[in-house]
Amino acid sequence: MKFVVITGLSGAGKSQAVKAMEDAGYYCVDNMPPALIPKFAEIYHKASGEKAALVCDIREGALFGELAGALDTLTEMGCDYEILFLEAAEEVLIKRYKETRRLHPLSEQGRLIEGIQKEKWMLKDLRQKATHIIDTSQMTAAQLKTAIAEIYGKGQEFGGMMIHLISFGFKKGIPLDADMVFDVRFLPNPFYIPELRSHTGLETCVRDYVMGYPQSTEFLTKLKDMIAYLIPHYIKEGKPQLVIGIGCTGGQHRSVSIAEELSKALRSENQSVIVTHREVS
Repeated sequence: MKFVVITGLSGAGKSQAVKAMEDAGYYCVDNMPPALIPKFAEIYHKASGEKAALVCDIREGALFGELAGALDTLTEMGCDYEILFLEAAEEVLIKRYKETRRLHPLSEQGRLIEGIQKEKWMLKDLRQKATHIIDTSQMTAAQLKTAIAEIYGKGQEFGGMMIHLISFGFKKGIPLDADMVFDVRFLPNPFYIPELRSHTGLETCVRDYVMGYPQSTEFLTKLKDMIAYLIPHYIKEGKPQLVIGIGCTGGQHRSVSIAEELSKALRSENQSVIVTHREVS
């Protein structure tokens, strides 16, 4: 039986994760008290259930403290489980809560930022035990669904790490969650070609222009080889996700083209890749 416990920071996208898990064929239960998890696993297994996912987070209040014990019980039962942990940057969580005008579960009597920071502290040990960690700071709901499908999709086995490529424009700042940043402003700029200026690197005309230069193909080859070299070492250190920023001046042409080409190259080697074009979207 495939058993997944979904948890993480409030506002990081657990509700969207449940929908994605259901689409992947999992039987899902939201907001289950930790003490009931072992019994649920036993019943579901006896019913010949194959895949189940449960959401358990600080909405449980004081009961959430029982989660560690419940997970230990699962281990004693011989039930293999995974923990999917969702998180996002503090400024992103604040923005999401302000947009929805909802109260954070831990900030009813205080400031929003204090609730977020308290929750991060409460979940730090659980995060260290997570099988997969997804940072949703730069993700849309559709991209989160894609990320989960890469890990838990039907017929797929995920044994590596999630690679998140983000194209961006330096004039709007570097992505805060990037582990590595590469500057492609040395490549020929389609912006100065009148018939290409209004297009983006998502379009063939721009991508053909950018990749038509030998320095572009050489850079792409070296970058792909370096990432392929680093991945097993990061996995060995327990890093579940690698966020790579690729920047040009405006984030419309060169960075988008390189990110798209890099994603194709990595996927051809069976790497799990998500692409976000910050300035285009």
